[in-house]
Amino acid sequence: MPDHAHLLISEPPGCSPAKAMQVFKQRVSRLLRGKKRRNTSQLVLAFPEEDALPRRFWQRRYFDMNLYSAYLIRQKLDYIHANPVKEKLVSHPRDWPWSSWSAHVGQDAMLAVDFL
Repeated sequence: MPDHAHLLISEPPGCSPAKAMQVFKQRVSRLLRGKKRRNTSQLVLAFPEEDALPRRFWQRRYFDMNLYSAYLIRQKLDYIHANPVKEKLVSHPRDWPWSSWSAHVGQDAMLAVDFL
């Protein structure tokens, strides 16, 4: 999605989901800025079109949900795949380049998927 992302992840072994999200956000923001690790304001990014005030690339918090059944996992996965269609960005989930839809139906996909 142009203004947000959906991730369906399992809890990494030996790491909390909060720590996994922290590392993910740091790595993405560093990659987008093209800079090496810094000790100050890791998530602050200055946008030239703004009034020279730094804006955050990521929100401070992420919103999580514990999916405790196969039904809920499928429901959320269907929601994620349908989101770009609902927003009229594409006509089918397979057309959204960052979607895992193709992988889930056994077709070639841009994103690698580790199935549970």
